[in-house]
Amino acid sequence: MGELRIRKIQEFIKQEVSRIILQELKDPRLGFVTVTDVRITGDLREATVYVSLFGSDEEKKNTLAALAKANGFIRSEVGKRLGIRYSPQIGFKEDQSLDYGMKIEKILHTIDNGE
Repeated sequence: MGELRIRKIQEFIKQEVSRIILQELKDPRLGFVTVTDVRITGDLREATVYVSLFGSDEEKKNTLAALAKANGFIRSEVGKRLGIRYSPQIGFKEDQSLDYGMKIEKILHTIDNGE
């Protein structure tokens, strides 16, 4: 499969999943969610959607549970909109790069102030 096609499909899935979460899911457990990245296998069978979550650990856990419960709906909607033969299995993972970046920023700030 062409690398360019895979990148286009990843970007399309990212946009559509973001739109579905924002506009179509009505689960009260959903907190503030941002889709940060999508990685799809070369055969287009599995997609991992990385989401940035905000809130307490309990709220993050509830949001991931709500996304897992809505997985079938999200997969079918992405499949309809994507227009390919097989819609990929979608899995959600928390993107912790923002938390990691904030931790590094705090350490650098502490070093800069000589504390």
